[in-house]
Amino acid sequence: MAGFAYGGTTVLVGQPMDTLKTLQQTSASSRSLTGTASELYRTAGLRGFYRGGVPLLIGGGLMRSAQFGVYSSAMATIQSNYGAADPSQYWFGCVNPQVVAAGFCGGIGRGLVEGPFEMAKVRNQVVSGWKFGDAFQGFGTTMLRNSFLFAGFVIYLDVLKQQLDQRDMKWTPFITAGLCANAAWATIWPLDVVKTRRQSGKYDGRNFLWLLRDAVRKGDMYRGIGVGLARSFIANGASMEVYAVVERELKGRI
Repeated sequence: MAGFAYGGTTVLVGQPMDTLKTLQQTSASSRSLTGTASELYRTAGLRGFYRGGVPLLIGGGLMRSAQFGVYSSAMATIQSNYGAADPSQYWFGCVNPQVVAAGFCGGIGRGLVEGPFEMAKVRNQVVSGWKFGDAFQGFGTTMLRNSFLFAGFVIYLDVLKQQLDQRDMKWTPFITAGLCANAAWATIWPLDVVKTRRQSGKYDGRNFLWLLRDAVRKGDMYRGIGVGLARSFIANGASMEVYAVVERELKGRI
């Protein structure tokens, strides 16, 4: 239930900026963010900024529930078999290998659910038609992106928590989730550019490696990252606040 609340909040808060990010990533021109927003508003009005929101509103709760649910289950399984990791076993003195392993499991869980919904979202955002056979286009790239994205998110979250605990400090879920989500997105952004182009229908016949080389050659590796990180911080921060409230209420009823 908390995962569904997280996913729904992410879409409601962040969809307009996500649409702008997608348009920038798939555009053949180097139009500015302001220019992209102006053109979208001119041609589609405010409704245009929420293109592709329905697939994610439907699937968002499922994929967020999958990532957090699989992560929690994986962590519980790891710790039941090997016990909690001792800080002396942490990589670089701060990275818990159990969090890394469980994070990748959570990302895979999310990717298994997200692929078709994400493809439908992107096609709607760029106004490109699609058929049922296209549902799993870019599925492998989505899985790869999500694995590293969610693993990065929980790693940064765990490292930040360690630092705050050492200093007897506590930040709000909005700030911690927003910062860690941004760090994770910035780490894997080139994969997101390739994933979006792969699913857009504008690069039919081009595989992952071709799209990656093309993005490198054109200097597009970080196309759309400005609005993307703004969306990530605001949407994930707000979603984590909602997630924390729902989780607390549910635990109070058990």
